[in-house]
Amino acid sequence: MASMPFAGHAGVLAAITAELSGRGHDVVAYTGAKYRERFSAEWLPFTAVADFDDANLADAFPRIGNGKGFRSDRANMEDVLFGTAAGQLADLLAAAHRRPFDVLVTDQLAFGAAVAGEALGIPWVTVSVSPLTMTSRDLPPVFLPLAAAGGRWGRTRNAALRPIGGLVYRRMVDPMVNQLRSTAGLRPAPPGRLFDGLYSPHLVLAQGVPGLDYPRGDLPPYVYYVGRLVPAAAPDAELPGWWADVVAARAAGRPVVHVTQGTLDVDPADLLRPALSALAGEPVLVVCTTGGAPPSVLEPLPANARAASFVPHEALMPVVDAVVTNGGWGGVLAAVNAGVPLVVAPGGLDKPEVARRVAWSGAGRNLRRRKPRPSRIRSAVREVVIRPGYRRRAAELAEALDAAGGARRAATLVEDLLTARPPSSG
Repeated sequence: MASMPFAGHAGVLAAITAELSGRGHDVVAYTGAKYRERFSAEWLPFTAVADFDDANLADAFPRIGNGKGFRSDRANMEDVLFGTAAGQLADLLAAAHRRPFDVLVTDQLAFGAAVAGEALGIPWVTVSVSPLTMTSRDLPPVFLPLAAAGGRWGRTRNAALRPIGGLVYRRMVDPMVNQLRSTAGLRPAPPGRLFDGLYSPHLVLAQGVPGLDYPRGDLPPYVYYVGRLVPAAAPDAELPGWWADVVAARAAGRPVVHVTQGTLDVDPADLLRPALSALAGEPVLVVCTTGGAPPSVLEPLPANARAASFVPHEALMPVVDAVVTNGGWGGVLAAVNAGVPLVVAPGGLDKPEVARRVAWSGAGRNLRRRKPRPSRIRSAVREVVIRPGYRRRAAELAEALDAAGGARRAATLVEDLLTARPPSSG
């Protein structure tokens, strides 16, 4: 089980680990020291990779800077994802030499683990911790600021843009992919296909459901949507001292709005403070989470706002009426899984794509900016709270997420791959 040491990634892989361990499988978890305790498995530490703390990425990777803009996103790609990949490859090949693996389950962004699976010649599994980035003839090139479009116009647009996307991928991504593959003695990947060659050809476990993804007529048959992958909640999860205010608001029929920037893009000036300003005069209770920073960074709070570093999703989502977020996939899935509509002000990396999918699905609004004006936030929150269609659509997707099976379904599919059985329906 190979996971990048990011909170959202570790939680997803830990959910599958717990299910496989509970079925009696011997699981080894390869991740950073910060997240070793999340895994109910033997820990394989980073050795050829310098370990790092996802809360302080710029300390280990200075080019990331403040985490904003194209240069930062490029540094994240080159320094974090590809920069650690050769070390991941070395660690996993050495571990497999000491004790062979039967199957390798990898975080989709643990690029070295993907190449290790191919180099070892064993079945390997990609777990998509964020929306699928597989290229498709039915979609525009990944990372262009465009949603899916059907019909003749959409097909024409996609066909016209595909060569442009392929050129960008060949120049920016292919050299890094093929250098990594060369290190493992593998031939170059097909050109211009972005990360397609880093997805397993055996089994891909995609977080989410088709209703949160664009229709693709060329989706490979080994891709399975498995809903939301989340570890079991801690039974003694602590709630903040002001939690009684949330209970009272619910009892009085007062809407509760949750505002979050996840655990990576945590500059409160981007979304938390604009949202607090936007909602200060509204008849709602605002619950802000800072993603780790002390709540005091948001002071002084409006009278109708409460803040904490974290609040467990399992406790919070069932009692909120809307979520304002920068588009972390895990948080979006948590909201949708509770039938809660969203307002997304997308941060960097994959978050703009998440925002487009939320809007496309009908479960929320896409504000299209990292730092939207307070008036836009206020208008969008009013809309998703008042108009029942957003909540109705979120509830429909919640049912689909539950039906997709989660970690149980994912573990069964891994077992089916191990035993070369046809995929099970349960």
